Amino acid sequence: MCQPGWQPARETTAPDDQQSLTLEVDGELFAVGRSTYGDTYYAWLSGPNQGYGYSESGSPGRPLDEHRDSIRAFLAQIDPETGYIADD
Repeated sequence: MCQPGWQPARETTAPDDQQSLTLEVDGELFAVGRSTYGDTYYAWLSGPNQGYGYSESGSPGRPLDEHRDSIRAFLAQIDPETGYIADD
């Protein structure tokens, strides 16, 4: 179930056709794919800091809802002033 104000995610095949995918989650755009170590990388394409993102263990081939949940958890940690994960 979506929280108030959340928008449904949209997905398309990434233009480089490298078995990655582009997801729009809550108005933010992420490239999702397999890292060189076989885990999942998330590149924040629409973020304020070029090249910023994260990776996590697990296959990028998992259900899209799991990717959306992961991205939302990442975005919840972002300091809106810096665009980076907030220091606690």
